[in-house]
Amino acid sequence: MANQATHPRHQLPRRSFLRGVGACLALPALESLSSPARAFAASEASLAITPSGMPLRMAFIAVPDGVNLEHWRPQGEGRDYQLGKTFEPLADLKDKFQIFTGFEHKNATAGNDGGGDHARANASFLTGCRALKTSGANFRNGISVDQVAANYIGNQTRLKSLQLGCEEGRATGNCDSGYSCAYQFNLSWASPTLPMAPEVNPRAVFEQIFGAGAPSERQQNLLRRQARRQSILDLVAEQTHSMNRKLGSNDRHKLDEYLDSVRTIEQQIEKAERFPLPTTDMQPPAGIPEEYQAHMRLMFDLLAISFQTDTTRLATFPLAHEGSNRSFPEIGISDGHHNLSHHKRKKENLDKLAVIDHYYMQQLAYFMQKLESLKDADGSSVLDNSMVVYGCGISDGDRHRHDDLPIVLAGGGGGTLNPGRHVDLKRDVPMTNLYLSMLDRMGVHVERLGDSTGRVADL
Repeated sequence: MANQATHPRHQLPRRSFLRGVGACLALPALESLSSPARAFAASEASLAITPSGMPLRMAFIAVPDGVNLEHWRPQGEGRDYQLGKTFEPLADLKDKFQIFTGFEHKNATAGNDGGGDHARANASFLTGCRALKTSGANFRNGISVDQVAANYIGNQTRLKSLQLGCEEGRATGNCDSGYSCAYQFNLSWASPTLPMAPEVNPRAVFEQIFGAGAPSERQQNLLRRQARRQSILDLVAEQTHSMNRKLGSNDRHKLDEYLDSVRTIEQQIEKAERFPLPTTDMQPPAGIPEEYQAHMRLMFDLLAISFQTDTTRLATFPLAHEGSNRSFPEIGISDGHHNLSHHKRKKENLDKLAVIDHYYMQQLAYFMQKLESLKDADGSSVLDNSMVVYGCGISDGDRHRHDDLPIVLAGGGGGTLNPGRHVDLKRDVPMTNLYLSMLDRMGVHVERLGDSTGRVADL
């Protein structure tokens, strides 16, 4: 109350703005105002580099519900190994990826938390953390590997990262035995309490990469913004200084926070404008395709072009949410995927599960072939200069196992990886150890991620 006595309300008008030459910025609600002002915002529409100087990219692709391990497992080790039946779509790309046996996610196991293996599997897949068991808004996980990298290298590209999906993310409700839906539907986490919802509409992704409108309109909008570029805060600086003298301490703090947020938005716009919008012959997608494979492949096309144009170097793409019970009539599977994953060792169920695994592997093959066909400036392929993790946080869905995970690492990592092999780790190794090794190659050096215990020496 003493604060208000020192700075009476009548010192500032009912509706207050900061004004400068060519600028008018509405203020947020402040105690010193005679009544709250209604705030509004006016909208205006040598890290991660390969040894050869090309951009290095990371993508994380997740499939749900575990796999038919008998069809997945390769025979033999090193380069002299035989692909399992699941990998038939990748046979022509055998020298472009490596298969790992032995990764685990202990924090996905039940422990004292009981049921909820699908939620825990998805939550820990890129974080290595144990999700807090809650179905409320107090969910808590960990930061995911893609966002750790984004915090270091996101300023080098127009988009810090891309979060793609074929199913809308959810952050509310009880989805798995007392676990929030936020865990099961969101693969990427910017902080322990901030999941990054996947974008499922290809047109929205296209506009993130290339902007809205026709190519000529996109370029005109950019030039118009650049011509007008001058900080609103610079234009209203004199009045801001004058107003600060009239405000109480609480309001000065609130005003500073507000102006900081405006500055952050301006900086984001300025950062985006430093990177010219890429051009493309690709037509903007009409929306979400009805057919699942068409949807996945369109998203893969957009992800590939975002890597080729260096719009971003980081992406996540869950092909379906963990625990998905999607059926696949396009490949003759009318049963739900989750139901089949609890196969009870029945041959009929295992055979159908293998067909689904093969179908998803066809989509990975499509993406890898796309990256292989796109060339960087030095003539190498985008795939050669990428690291693509493909896999699942569950191995055997019937028993909800979180060890012996089915994991593929595709790409050459800019010459830092050794693809064309099956690597049997011979023991249980936290999958976060792999992520630390990948982060090192991105020029991002952190001591730990989730439950990591070190690095994977043989990549």
